[in-house]
Amino acid sequence: MKGILRYLRDYKKESVLAPLFKMLEACFELLIPIVMAHIIDTGIKNQDMGYVLRMCLVMIALGIIGLSCSLTAQYFSAKAATGFGTALRSDLFRHITSLSYNEIDTIGTSTLLTRMTSDINQIQTGVNLVLRLFLRSPFIVFGAMIMSFTIDVKSAMTFVVTIPALSIVVFGIMLVSIPLFKKVQARLDKVMLLTRENLEGARVIRAFNRQQKEVDEFDKSTDDLMDIQLYVGRISAFLNPVTYVIINLATVAIIWIAAGQTDIGILSQGKVVALINYMSQILVELVKLANLIINITKSIACAKRINVVFDTKPSITEVEEDSALSEAQKAAGQDVPKVVFDNVALRYGKASEDSLTGISFTAKAGETIGIIGGTGSGKSSLVNLIPRFYDATGGVVKIDGVDVKDYDLRSLRMKVGVVPQKAVLFQGTIAENIRWGKNDATEEEINEALTIAQAKEFVDQKPDGMNFKITQGGKNLSGGQKQRLTIARAVVRKPEILIMDDSASALDFATDAALRRAIKEQTKGMTVFIVSQRASTIMGADQIIVLDDGQVAGIGTHEELLQSCEVYQEICQSQLSANEVSGKMTSAGNAMA
Repeated sequence: MKGILRYLRDYKKESVLAPLFKMLEACFELLIPIVMAHIIDTGIKNQDMGYVLRMCLVMIALGIIGLSCSLTAQYFSAKAATGFGTALRSDLFRHITSLSYNEIDTIGTSTLLTRMTSDINQIQTGVNLVLRLFLRSPFIVFGAMIMSFTIDVKSAMTFVVTIPALSIVVFGIMLVSIPLFKKVQARLDKVMLLTRENLEGARVIRAFNRQQKEVDEFDKSTDDLMDIQLYVGRISAFLNPVTYVIINLATVAIIWIAAGQTDIGILSQGKVVALINYMSQILVELVKLANLIINITKSIACAKRINVVFDTKPSITEVEEDSALSEAQKAAGQDVPKVVFDNVALRYGKASEDSLTGISFTAKAGETIGIIGGTGSGKSSLVNLIPRFYDATGGVVKIDGVDVKDYDLRSLRMKVGVVPQKAVLFQGTIAENIRWGKNDATEEEINEALTIAQAKEFVDQKPDGMNFKITQGGKNLSGGQKQRLTIARAVVRKPEILIMDDSASALDFATDAALRRAIKEQTKGMTVFIVSQRASTIMGADQIIVLDDGQVAGIGTHEELLQSCEVYQEICQSQLSANEVSGKMTSAGNAMA
């Protein structure tokens, strides 16, 4: 918790005042048994109703003052705990957004969601309880013991034996519970993962009639969570009965000892009642302390999980643009390629093999580069290296003659527009989604981007046009409409490099062709990378890179690759008509002759 508690530094005043007012409340509470003893020994013994009433008013006054102190403490502790949770959640979210794809893939989205929500809520609750009870409960326990010594030393020795015995039980159960609560949170991660997958994939699950299988899997996961929680609960359940047995035995011991002291006139009846009241206070406070410790145990387990995320350092770090980079960029302005891959390799996390090996090619400004290959050949991995979503583990990737690692991420990604493989839209209007690409985009610029992306027609047909509300995840749009809007979002910025990662797969051939033609004609000077499994989509590119199992199988134009690349020939033969392929190959052969 040490690293996490630094988020309380802005709430030092509240963190001091909350326990202080709770201890004031405890002081007034410790006076109640003494007042009660006076009522019995003086008021009731002498039948003095006036004295009894005065002492009752004193008790009421003590109660009101204690309540005021308690409410004040509650206010300060709630303010500190809520502010603490807000600061921690914001910092954790900021840290998660700084992680590269590599770290997010390793930790897992569902785990990050659990830690952002459930874990932080648990820590926030723990902080609230600590500020209110961590000092109050021990103060009353030891205060009650000290007060008992002022009444009778012999009887008070019972407290000296009882308190260590109770402490052993409480802290023993705590030490056993801490590792188990970690397992509880891990099982909760599993439940969160299944919940997220089922909500996001509800349509697929229903389409394949897999509801019952998912229900069974979810039931199994929740049963596992329930089993570990019940196991921890059984251990924690020992706390109350064991403490009650110890306290009741101590109460019997007090009555036994005090009875003898009363018979010989050393103790009065009121003082015996006061001793029993102090023992009852100890019981109540130790039960509170036990519950507090259980909550602290959960909070510590959650804090360790959150610290794991904080301890995960982003593999892609920011660099500040300095004079050396500026000089390099000036030198790069002298007719250098736009993008260069020089013997690039990529290995994900702790994988045993490289996903990409020995990738080398050059792309000039204004060129269209097609990337094609089978599933898993490394197409997306290759283009993800350009905006540094991942860092190359070997070789160098350069933009404008400068290593991408020498750019600060903002400058680098302002040069690059990305249309991801999975079309992702956010809740809001169409215009708001397009402005993700350029915050200050005018209506004219948005219309131009929609026209290039072949989305203008269907947007104009929507109610309210560009102000049409998109639901979460773009569920009220078709797959092709979502893809065209994500293309418009990338194009509106007019980036120097446009990456289209299989982003036209849901478009028909005519719309795909119109899209490519519009990009070529209306984005002069833009270097375009088109990743596709369709040969027809990339056959007009200035260069085509054919990937096979993470390696370059061939680079060239469509005609050149039909002559020289066996992998490309197989792809074309499986997708294009026999006459088209043979015609292309013949014309290419004649041209070369």
